[in-house]
Amino acid sequence: MKALIVSITLLFVTLTCVIAQIPSVKVENSKGEQINTSSLIDHKTPMIISFWATTCKPCIRELNAINEQMPDWLKEARFRVVAVSTDDSRSTAKARAMAEGNGWDDFIMLYDKNQEFMRAMNVSLTPQVYVVDADGKIVYSHTGYAPGSEQELLKAIKKLQK
Repeated sequence: MKALIVSITLLFVTLTCVIAQIPSVKVENSKGEQINTSSLIDHKTPMIISFWATTCKPCIRELNAINEQMPDWLKEARFRVVAVSTDDSRSTAKARAMAEGNGWDDFIMLYDKNQEFMRAMNVSLTPQVYVVDADGKIVYSHTGYAPGSEQELLKAIKKLQK
């Protein structure tokens, strides 16, 4: 029995020590080109990756809050924002129009029409937001949005500054 408990404990510790990384998946960028998500990793700049949908009001509120804060945040830390629409191919035009209408010009917009990136990142609900270091390792994540919770993203980004 003791050996079983020790084994389970070691397995748990091993699993919690595994650092999740950005998977390699093809998605569409704002120009309509297919890109590989691994190309987002530049080994220089951390990023916030936000999975959103046009039907998700908290997603829109969170992205608008990030967009509003971004000029001030960039004075404190270097980072990029990647907004990943999880809308299917029938709703991509609406997602593009929403991104443009909300002025998310400073975001890297990606369209995950087949939800492959979403599945690879184990996203089940939106909004799902990750902070990823310059080497593609996920260092922070949260699901859902409450006003002010975007400040946690800045804190996580600032911890990554060298």
